[in-house]
Amino acid sequence: MLPLPVIQPRPRHAPGWVKGIGLRLYRAAILLAIIGLIHRHHARLLIDGDAPISLAEARPFFPAAARFETDESDRRGLFVTDAKSQRLGYLLRTSPLTDDITGYSGPTDTLIAMDADMRVLGIRIRSSWDTKQHVRDVAADRYFMKTWNAKTWDQVAGMDPKSSGIEGVSGASLTSLAIAHGIQQRFKQSTAVAAALPAPRFQTGDIGLTAIIAIALLFSFTRWRSHAWTRRAFQVVLIGYVGLWNGQLLAQSLLNGWAASGVPWRLAPGLALLAAASLIVPWTSRRALYCSQICPHGAAQELLGRVTRRRLQIPRRIERGLRWLPALLLGLVLIVSFHRLSLDLASIEPFDAYLFRSAGIATIVIALAGLVAAMFVPMAYCKYGCPTGLLLSFVRSHGKADSFGRRDIGAGVLLLFAVMLYLSYDSVQHWIFR
Repeated sequence: MLPLPVIQPRPRHAPGWVKGIGLRLYRAAILLAIIGLIHRHHARLLIDGDAPISLAEARPFFPAAARFETDESDRRGLFVTDAKSQRLGYLLRTSPLTDDITGYSGPTDTLIAMDADMRVLGIRIRSSWDTKQHVRDVAADRYFMKTWNAKTWDQVAGMDPKSSGIEGVSGASLTSLAIAHGIQQRFKQSTAVAAALPAPRFQTGDIGLTAIIAIALLFSFTRWRSHAWTRRAFQVVLIGYVGLWNGQLLAQSLLNGWAASGVPWRLAPGLALLAAASLIVPWTSRRALYCSQICPHGAAQELLGRVTRRRLQIPRRIERGLRWLPALLLGLVLIVSFHRLSLDLASIEPFDAYLFRSAGIATIVIALAGLVAAMFVPMAYCKYGCPTGLLLSFVRSHGKADSFGRRDIGAGVLLLFAVMLYLSYDSVQHWIFR
């Protein structure tokens, strides 16, 4: 009898589409995590400034206080929670938003505590540039310090000290009235900001930018991309309209500002749509929409690359080193963002140079150098200098051929670097300014 054939079980691998979805979700998660860290960091700085509210300050009002949750709304305060993450109340401070209101010799930073129903529990003077004896007199006046107790947010916002009959503390009237005006303005500012949000409205520039996106999608997904002369004409339009006329280009200065403060989709809906399309299209379809079809600087490089056939061969070691530059620039962007350095992020990229009337020298030099280099090294700046291009290429899917590679490891390292910057901010600032 012949032996039965041995059937070897096939190795079980995840289907390609499952692996692809996993990689896409990983890349989206990395990007969203970094954006979340930047946004949370800047929200906390806006709330706390250079003097963070401590749990010790919260416990006289909330004995069970264990941690804070940042309120990223226009109120710009802190939710106080207990060890079980149950919200106990709310804290906010007048400084730095009302530092322009001065008493006898300077502004006062006042802490306001509110209960879970958002009614004032009490206030406390945290610090003041005013005369110390005046500040002590105000803090000792119980009647004045209880003026706002049990009032709601809107009641405090509408409580003008003069019309409400709030009298200054005897001997410290300027200090006490400055505190009263500071509290009222602190509440009023947040109320006014929320009420003043405009409805989204497409202006001429937004309509033009939307048309550019639509045409770019046609070049990405139809046979238009094989029509050389049509593409060249569109590239000229990109340089002239999107670059020199409209001036709305994606850049690290823009994206970092949005990560910190939010996307101004009401004021710039066309630019917000451009950013969304530039991230979503490559993430879902493998098409590098912005870098390949919309970026004016990329279009200019591609056109100049046809001026001469002379090509420079970059030595391999130098070429490998140059490819690290965009990633290092992204690291620099994170350092500038988390530590609020004075470096203008527009100066590390060429895109502001298209608004040449207001562009800085550095960005103009980078733009010109990149364009000259593109005549001898095809798309030189895109390959060796563009952190925004690297960011957009990171989220880009490569379909079935996609796999976890060096860019994914590098993105994970960048996230860890962002976490380190976020967690070490206080200690680094203390070390610098001690």
